[in-house]
Amino acid sequence: MRSEFIGLEVEVMPNPGCGNVRGTVVDETKNTIIVRAGDREVTVPKPTNEFLFTYQGDKVLIHGSEIQHRPEDRIKKIR
Repeated sequence: MRSEFIGLEVEVMPNPGCGNVRGTVVDETKNTIIVRAGDREVTVPKPTNEFLFTYQGDKVLIHGSEIQHRPEDRIKKIR
């Protein structure tokens, strides 16, 4: 969770409110992750979703509530 998420492949686990989104993280805020899925960008709320990131060839499942910080603050807190 210490790493930058922008540029990583991500799959949002199925959720009735969000559907099935898969693509590349293009931006992140405190409460959302923006994913480029094909030719569109989808804004996904962090608190209510689980994210399956591909990091260095491994799949990592992270609950959105665990990463609900501004990206720069999250990196500082983990160190």
